[in-house]
Amino acid sequence: MAMYQYIREIWKNPKENLGDIWQKRILEWKNQNVTVRVDRPTRIDRARSLGYKAKQGYIIVRQRVDRGGRQRPTIRKGRRSKHFGQRKDVDKSYQSVAEERAAKKYPNCEVLNSYYVGEEGYYFWYEIILIDKSHPQILADPRINWIFKNKNKGRVFRGLTSAAKKSRGLRSNKGKGAEKLRPSRTANIKRRKHY
Repeated sequence: MAMYQYIREIWKNPKENLGDIWQKRILEWKNQNVTVRVDRPTRIDRARSLGYKAKQGYIIVRQRVDRGGRQRPTIRKGRRSKHFGQRKDVDKSYQSVAEERAAKKYPNCEVLNSYYVGEEGYYFWYEIILIDKSHPQILADPRINWIFKNKNKGRVFRGLTSAAKKSRGLRSNKGKGAEKLRPSRTANIKRRKHY
């Protein structure tokens, strides 16, 4: 097996395979800020497969996300039983939330992709691959400069990254049988309603 295949095998069950390294890493990450810029990817095999290159203009950011359901603030109005529920079900995954938060922190960059690096009782950690819009090496590279076309502007906030497409149900369902999923379930329901 090649080196990246060995790394991939380790990350199939990281808690057992990495042991003490995993625990030390999690303890260290807990004491850091929510968004941390990293020199090199933690999972080089995953980063490379998602489009990362070790050159200027590519930025890796580790983003922490709180686990647990989203809750509405305290209900102040309404006395009916349906108003008393505080739980709020959001269709987004933790990964797409992490991507959005990293993009807000780095407004001059565009999100290319992201991958899982760790979890604990309270938090998830993801590493986000960002592309610097203003870097001349990136602008000159035809393999990546597609990301700066106007149609890809703010792609993370419009659900165009891989993690967001998965939670929208657009990754596995294509073609026949997926007509009610595109462009979105809500848009399709609105289109078919007859008033």
